[in-house]
This record gives sequence, C-alpha cells and structure tokens, in this order.
Amino acid sequence: MASENTPVTLEKIVSLCKRRGFVYQTAEIYSGLNGVYDFGPLGAQLKINIKNSWLKDMNSQPEEILLIDGSILGPFDEWKASGHVDSFADPMVDCQNCKRRFRADDPDIDLNKTCPVCRVKNWTDVRQFKLMFETQVGAVAGQSSIAFLRPETAQSIFINFKNVVTSNRVKVPFGISQIGKAFRNEITPKQFLFRLREFEQMELEFFCKEENSREFFEKWLERRNNFYLNLGINPKNIRFREHEKDELAHYSKYCTDIEYNFPFGWKELEGIAYRTNYDLSQHIKHSGKDLSIFDPQTNESFVPHVIECSVGVDRTFLTILFDAYYEDEIEGEKRICLKLNPKVAPVKAAILPLVKKLNEPAIKIYQELKKSGFVIQFDESGSIGKRYRRQDEIGTPVCFTFDFDSLQDQKVTARNRDTLEQNRISIDQIKNYLNDLLK
Repeated sequence: MASENTPVTLEKIVSLCKRRGFVYQTAEIYSGLNGVYDFGPLGAQLKINIKNSWLKDMNSQPEEILLIDGSILGPFDEWKASGHVDSFADPMVDCQNCKRRFRADDPDIDLNKTCPVCRVKNWTDVRQFKLMFETQVGAVAGQSSIAFLRPETAQSIFINFKNVVTSNRVKVPFGISQIGKAFRNEITPKQFLFRLREFEQMELEFFCKEENSREFFEKWLERRNNFYLNLGINPKNIRFREHEKDELAHYSKYCTDIEYNFPFGWKELEGIAYRTNYDLSQHIKHSGKDLSIFDPQTNESFVPHVIECSVGVDRTFLTILFDAYYEDEIEGEKRICLKLNPKVAPVKAAILPLVKKLNEPAIKIYQELKKSGFVIQFDESGSIGKRYRRQDEIGTPVCFTFDFDSLQDQKVTARNRDTLEQNRISIDQIKNYLNDLLK
C-alpha cells in the first residue's frame, strides 16, 4: 500500500531535474551562469510537449490564429517606439558591505533593516536598472547600429501585423501567436526556472475592435484557464488575480494574472492583458507607416485593439513538475513519482524484459513502437522493481513488461504509473493502448 503524499519543495524539484536529466546549470564546468539553464534530454522533450499542447490549443479556437517566428534581435527604433528603452527597468539597490545586488521592490528586502545575506545595514540609494541586453550590429558604432535582444516576443507580432494581414487576408477578430526566446537582465534571478535571464515565451496577440475587447478578454480568461486544467494541473492550485491600477504595465488598461500556488507562494503563471491599440499606434507614430485596416461594414479604417495572453515555457515547465511531483512509500520503499499528464510526459512508455534472456523479443516491440513515432525507453538493468521506480520518477505513464509467458500468449503486462494496476494486454494492441492513453 502507498502512504500519503509528501509535500514538494523547490529543493526536491531541483535535485530531480539534475539527477534525471531534465535541467542542467548552464556552463556548470565553468561555475555556471546565474539565471540561465540548459535542458537535458527529458527536459527538452517535456518543453516540446508543452509547446505542442499550446499550439494545439491555439489551433482549436473558433477564431483564426496564425503563427509567426520573429527575430530575436531588434533595432533601437523598434524598442524606443514600444516604450521599452524609456520604461523597461526595475528599482535596484546594492549592499555596500557584501556587494550583493537586489531588487528594491522585492518583498524580502526591507531597506530599513539589514541585508538578508550579511546582516549589515549599508544600502546604496535606489536607482533604475535597465533590463534589456544591448549590443552593436555591424562594424560601425553609433545609435543606428544599436540593437537589443528582445525582452518580449510581442513586438515581433506588432511590427509584422500589416504583413500578416496583407499576405493572409485575415479579418478582425483574429490572433497572431508566437513561441520564442526572450532575454531580460534580471537583477536577481531566483527560484530556479521561475525567474530567468534567458527564457522562452508563448504569446498570443488577439486583435479585435475596441467595443468587443471586454467580451474577448473574458473569453480568453476562460480559455487559458481550461488549457491548464487540460494539462492536468490541480484546479485548487490555480486562481485569477486582477492587477491594481498602480501595477499595470504602461501599455495595459487592465490585466489579470493566472497564478499558481508554488511552494514559495502564489505567483504569476500567465498574464492576460488588454493592451488597447497602444502598440500599433506607437509603431504608426514612430515608423510613419500605416498599420490600420479597412472595415468594409463601416467604410472606415481603424487600428485594432489587442488582448494579449503571455506565458513562459520554462515557468509552465516548472509548474507542471511541482503539480505532478508525488512522493510516497510502497512496501517500505520510498517512491518518487511524477504524475504527469500523458500528453506532456517526455517518455510515453517503457519496454522492460523481465530478464536479459528475453531482450531480443522485447527489443523488437521497442523498435516497432519507435518506428510508429512513440517516444519510449528500453530498460534491462536492475530488478523489475527498480526499473519501475526509475520510470515513475521521470513520469512515464505505463511500463510494458515482457516475461516468459509472453513467449506463449503474445501478451505483456501493462503497469499503470498512478494506480499501480497491472493488466495483461496483447502485444498487437500496445499501439492502440498508447493512443487511447494520449487522447
């Protein structure tokens, strides 16, 4: 029998990620780079599954959602128009004793008290810290050669708005989506994958008329909440939080966060913001180009308003691991299990020969499933119990054990990760079994 679940902690997730090849510290052999991580084989596959689930969700919406892939580098004028050059900064303060740097608005920092690291009160004045990474493009220095690594993927969508409309003949309401890297020179990256300097975003800019903006805003709140529920996230760990006026971004009229109950508190998972037509209007003003569209019903041109849905792939990755982590005891032995939704699990199944003598027929099943496109593993090392535990720890939904009876009845034992139930199924039904599991 299994005991009650043990609460998850950030330390347990970090340990699991390194031990099982989900996430590695970037350049660890050179002491690493804070706020930047590499994703190992399991982590890379989990990220792919998350992104594919997001794209599938976007494609399932009744309105047309088009996908683009914008550049990471952007010219100075683009980010000047968007307001990032002037406004994209965080309040920063340094401890003059230990030389540590902090965000002044961090709830764990009180400038009336001592530094949390060295316990000495010796703060600098608060000053604004620019968050964009700046670089020079080409051989000649000067403002015309200044470029930035994008701090968000949204601007690629706005500056390509007219190109998309013209080349695809879409009509409002419609959306443009994008998945891609973004970069922010965070003062204090922390909590593992939660706040990074290099991260990946999944963003939708949904264009509509101003009079329909509130209606679509409410629809996207419901749609995005359903997305997380469909990934298997516990609804008790999700809530909506509407932004106060003093915390709205410079481009937003109203915004609601979908928050998750992390071990370190309720934090933003995804932001849904009504950006009005600020971005398109700014680019019209600064570029001199017409980004309005013509409405044949009113016989007038207008600049569409925007509902934005923005979520980090890495933060979703972390959320899924927290929500799936399960630790119990079975027959006196500790078991760590990731109860991942099969749709996002990096490995869908494992083929386990009971003993090495049975490797040859078991490998044939493994190879046939790989040819069919399933991401699976073959494991022959150690006792069958230990192999089950290894697969549980990486979230594999089902293990198929090939035993001596399999030679006679052409069946394998399917062992369910979550229920621990074991059933005999025909070898020729394994593909159907997995397809049903992944629906």
